[in-house]
Amino acid sequence: MNDFWRGFAVTLPAMIIVAVLTALFARNLIKKIFGSVLRLILTETYSKNLMEIISSGRRFHTQNIVEMALRSETDQAIRRSLGTPYPAKGWDRVMFLPAQLAVMPSKEHVKIDTRTVIGPRAPRPLKLEIPLLVGGLGPGPTLSEPMKEALAKGSRAAGTATHTGEGALTEAERREADKVVVQYGRADWNRPPETLGQADLIEIVAGSGATSGTAFTIPKVPGTMRQLLGLNPGESLKIRSRVPGVNRPEDWRELVARLQEVGKGVPVGIKLVPSRIEADLARALDAGVDFITIDGAGSGVRESAPILQDDFGLPTIRGLVRAVRFLEKHVARHRVSLIVSGGLTTPGDYLKALALGADAVALDLPLVMGAVHTQITKVLPWEPPSGLIWYDGKFADRLDVDQAAESVSNLLKSSVEEMKLATIALGKKALREVNRDDLTALDPLAREMTGLPLAYEAQPR
Repeated sequence: MNDFWRGFAVTLPAMIIVAVLTALFARNLIKKIFGSVLRLILTETYSKNLMEIISSGRRFHTQNIVEMALRSETDQAIRRSLGTPYPAKGWDRVMFLPAQLAVMPSKEHVKIDTRTVIGPRAPRPLKLEIPLLVGGLGPGPTLSEPMKEALAKGSRAAGTATHTGEGALTEAERREADKVVVQYGRADWNRPPETLGQADLIEIVAGSGATSGTAFTIPKVPGTMRQLLGLNPGESLKIRSRVPGVNRPEDWRELVARLQEVGKGVPVGIKLVPSRIEADLARALDAGVDFITIDGAGSGVRESAPILQDDFGLPTIRGLVRAVRFLEKHVARHRVSLIVSGGLTTPGDYLKALALGADAVALDLPLVMGAVHTQITKVLPWEPPSGLIWYDGKFADRLDVDQAAESVSNLLKSSVEEMKLATIALGKKALREVNRDDLTALDPLAREMTGLPLAYEAQPR
């Protein structure tokens, strides 16, 4: 022990001297380098100045810079995952008006009715316990079989419906779900009568918010998914720009009638991007649809071209308001339901959509990301979360289905609980009672967009 302390007493001063000298010289070296760089920045012309990168870079979003580089790497259209990075526009421009004196809040013990019905005039309308359901992702098959099973199981626990998306209906998905929305898309699967006969709702995809009406080819599909989709060895997966068999606007009526028959009376509707809304809805009414899904700009997607995500279609809120006006004008609101999706991420968004006239809100990426929840630690920090989600994800088989299903159910239920609290604060007893009278527009643009009264003007009683 004496030798230890004797050695420590000798080495400690040496260590202190080394540390002081290092700090002194490092300080001087850093100061010298900093001074040289600063001198160059303050004296060199822009053509030779590193500040030019920052100056010119301020013109571009970081996303733009990265995507310009990716376009410089290949002569093919690039694909961006998970939709547009730009926030959905409109929902934050309207606010609820809480009940207080003139209008009284509901009593705290009131049981808020959360039920909704899609396709009320169909022989077999879709009845849901909550107005939130699983939405469809595309293009093509996107989610892994474990993820589809988890969404189906979670939707059952929450009292709502799951959604096949553009992928095929799986046995586990149908077994675990209480109700299933089968998407009739631009590819060849989900078309057999035996598949459509298992649907509780059939949704024809004319377009979606992040893919519009564009064709896709996916050359490599893993073996299990290839078998599920009925692809031959070496065959590429192809999605057309149009729904097969619909070559003229008049053909929609025949397709809807056929699917209503094959589906044995379940509601049949059309999913579209809000575009030429009035003209498109006129065709939908003529076709005899039971519901319409408005999938606005900002919709979730596995991957698609940035131009389709950022520059096509209208925000969901604008499409919804115009769709409601059109259906009311043509006295069709009582028989044609409205589902909205795309860019809605909070319970406040969902309740605002219902207040503006939607019958239900379809959630895609929020539920998928919610399903992963703490299981994200299975891949981070070395791999992206998508490895647990997509059908070709490297770690898709590591997803715990039961845990993911519980997370999906919790997310849906907790969102509805927030909406119920808001409904009490508005003096209502059912989510479907919340309406336009409970909202106000924060600025003239929001008023023009929604037709709501301005916040700085007297509100109608």
